[in-house]
Amino acid sequence: MKLFSAETYKNRRNNLKKAIGKGQILFLGNNEAPMNYTDNTFRFRQDSSFLYYFGINLPGLSALIDIDHDQEIIFGHEFSIDDIIWIGPHESLASLASKVGVEQTISPSEIDKYIFKNAVHFLPQYRFDNQIFLSELLDQKVSELKPSLSLIQAVIAQRSIKTAEEILQMTEAVNITRQMHITAMKSTSAGKMEYEVVGKILETMHGHNAELSYPVIFSVNGQTLHNHYHGNKMHAGQLAINDSGCETEMGYAGDITRTIPVSGKFTQKQKDIYETVLEMEVSSIESLKPELMYRDVHLSANKILLTNLKSLGLVNGNVDDMLTEGVGGLFMPHGLGHMIGLDVHDLEALGENYVGYRDGLERCTQLGLKSLRMAKELEAGHVITVEPGCYFIPELISKYKSEGKFKDFVNYSKLEEYLDFGGVRIEDNVLITESGYEILGEVIPKGVEEVEEIMK
Repeated sequence: MKLFSAETYKNRRNNLKKAIGKGQILFLGNNEAPMNYTDNTFRFRQDSSFLYYFGINLPGLSALIDIDHDQEIIFGHEFSIDDIIWIGPHESLASLASKVGVEQTISPSEIDKYIFKNAVHFLPQYRFDNQIFLSELLDQKVSELKPSLSLIQAVIAQRSIKTAEEILQMTEAVNITRQMHITAMKSTSAGKMEYEVVGKILETMHGHNAELSYPVIFSVNGQTLHNHYHGNKMHAGQLAINDSGCETEMGYAGDITRTIPVSGKFTQKQKDIYETVLEMEVSSIESLKPELMYRDVHLSANKILLTNLKSLGLVNGNVDDMLTEGVGGLFMPHGLGHMIGLDVHDLEALGENYVGYRDGLERCTQLGLKSLRMAKELEAGHVITVEPGCYFIPELISKYKSEGKFKDFVNYSKLEEYLDFGGVRIEDNVLITESGYEILGEVIPKGVEEVEEIMK
């Protein structure tokens, strides 16, 4: 099991204790999750906040930080002989706890003796078994459980700023993800099934001892934003979106998207849209710096999108007016990007608005902007995704046309030529530095000529 130094975990916990001040902080790790019967489980993934503060990637654990009594405890079972028979010998929990700077391990059955029910802070729980556990531990109905806002805010503030050792992990994740994407480019051709390429992506990933940070999105139907169906045969003239990423053994994620021509060469029509999205991505990245509001970067990307679509005759009128009215949402109905770290959508289990917004910055209701997960000012140490796109969604186009929405701006008759186009998305992971930005990892081909050269 890979761990940072004990000092790293102790410093993280000490900083959290200073932010909270008094009381107790309870972190619940994840348990095994059965697929279809108890002993047949999904791949175990530890809770990210538990990993951040305690590092141990094993099921059935919880941890208590008692600020008032200066006490830290990990609750969990030591491996029994029955465990060893089935899963082999493992390092003891006590030894692992010592490696993360915790000297006390206690059986989970004893946890209620250490919890002060009116003084314990806890985070929102996204798994039902942990919700039930908390309900029983605190003698409250599940519906009445109230996570600590001060703890949510403190954890988000701390985990949002990535340290040098975390950046190394994320760079490793991006570099493995890079190999996954290059493999996909080399494996894609007309006549193949999508799942054949997905198989090669997974083979490459597992060859680097990594796991998926989210299910692979690989599809010639790129107009469906999160398309996990891989059963289509690919044909010349189609585009394939590959949105896939891995996480390292320590849980840090990569999230990269590339769009590739199935035939190995972009048509002029595809190139027009692809180079628009590429311009949106490159321009957005080049603007990044601390104190810049990410919502403004999203809007600038939309302005490029609308300007270029106007030159293609797909929209008409004043670009600033279209931007104000939200016309860009018809073509890019998602946000420009999100935080990334131990979670591919980092920290969003704690509340998306706490992560990407702040007091005085409200979420917009326009299509596109309403899905912008990261809107607030950037800070040095943030790592974000930059992932503009352009999609032609027949159902959405038909709906807006029938409603007369944007009729003064959108050339719906011209859009008929694009109903079978699909979509384009390009994405990189970017660290905000004191002076600007750094794209994580080695260069992943994204220029038209670079992609076509690899696909030869």
